[in-house]
Amino acid sequence: MSQTLFEKIWDTHEVGQTPGGASLIAVDRVFLHERTGASALKRMAEMGRTVRDPSRVFAVMDHIVDTRPGRGDGTLMKGGEGFITETRAACRAARITLFDVNDRDQGIVHVISPEQGIVLPGLTLVAPDSHTCTQGAFGALAWGIGSSEAEHAMVTGTLRMERPRTMRVRFTGALKAGVSAKDMILTLIARYGAGGGAGHVVEFAGEAVRALDMEARMTLCNMVTEFSAMTGLIAPDAVTFEYLKGRPYAPAAFEDPYWASLRSDNEAMFDREIEIDASTVAPMVSWGTSPEHTIAVDGRIPQGPQRAHDYIGLSAGSRLAGTPIDAAFLGSCTNSRISDLRRAARILKDKRIAPSIRKALVVPGSLHVKRQAEAEGLDAIFAAAGFEWRMSGCSLCFYAGGEGFPEGSRTVSSTNRNFEGRQGPGIRTHIASPETVAASALAGAIADPRDYVRVPKEVAA
Repeated sequence: MSQTLFEKIWDTHEVGQTPGGASLIAVDRVFLHERTGASALKRMAEMGRTVRDPSRVFAVMDHIVDTRPGRGDGTLMKGGEGFITETRAACRAARITLFDVNDRDQGIVHVISPEQGIVLPGLTLVAPDSHTCTQGAFGALAWGIGSSEAEHAMVTGTLRMERPRTMRVRFTGALKAGVSAKDMILTLIARYGAGGGAGHVVEFAGEAVRALDMEARMTLCNMVTEFSAMTGLIAPDAVTFEYLKGRPYAPAAFEDPYWASLRSDNEAMFDREIEIDASTVAPMVSWGTSPEHTIAVDGRIPQGPQRAHDYIGLSAGSRLAGTPIDAAFLGSCTNSRISDLRRAARILKDKRIAPSIRKALVVPGSLHVKRQAEAEGLDAIFAAAGFEWRMSGCSLCFYAGGEGFPEGSRTVSSTNRNFEGRQGPGIRTHIASPETVAASALAGAIADPRDYVRVPKEVAA
């Protein structure tokens, strides 16, 4: 029978079924972070349980680490240092690999897992973080779980799962200049709603998807959780394999017939199909308190829930472009990779952000990205433009009770969520692409990046 990519991976990993019809799925990789790792490992130890295969479990310090230069175990989150020191001790006791605070390979989990070649085509990978779906860009089945499920996966190597439905989203045609993968996923959510993918695994396909590099594919898959899908998938191809070559945890040989089979068969049937012409996608910016509250940057705000209008301070019918902003943020597991920083730097080169911007940050997704950006001179471009250049971590993607934006700020952010208080109490967040963040910082107001796009060239000095 013809199968979808998801069905091939699922069936390969299904080791049994429960009497109620749920599946028992083998888990190849487990990732922990400091907000959940210590508690999960501590509970296991208290119950006398151990990690079944420590070589398949990894942990990272990313969620609450201080991203200011010269950091150590300190964190601006009250009581946060305990999360860090306890996770370190628990990982050492469990003999699992830890990417510690100042390890040269430290970074956001969904950035460093691909960097290290830990995620591979056809694998199953879980982590107690909803944006684990990012890693489906490699043709892996990767999804977010709770900490108790992480314990079960570490002890047994399996998880009980209800089989999700399948959806294929085709992006046909080609993107226009100044438009990126972030705009593609925001367009999907805006058109079909934040609940549009509920109960589904979404496979992205079409020529516009194939034209994306791996980092853009990760951005596309990253936000399927904001679409309410279990995860996103893209069939691996030559672009995938080239990216993974030479990564520390990737195999030396790439002639794997299983990898070659990881694509949906021509006659495979999906429960739902969506098609979007990529040439109709514009730079997108959120206006409300959900990613579905998103419009083209040059559009007018529609009527939405009154609470969303009240919180964001914008009325129906008004233009989004030109709305003054106070802060700008470049970072997160969505858009903090080297290609994201390069695109933003091209716009910012030889320019200065508006005097009205009270805080502007660039937080690389990993220390590897940081080093690469510095080697290319990107850090100097950001600093000259007026952005702070930081260490890697999740930082102000979310508010953990530590560092924040100035009270009442309106921010343009390359992050993935804009619900009330996501970046701090009273902070009004507009999510957008790195290009749009850069353009808006220059303008001091929400701006169209197409007005700033240059012919691609090297940005290093």
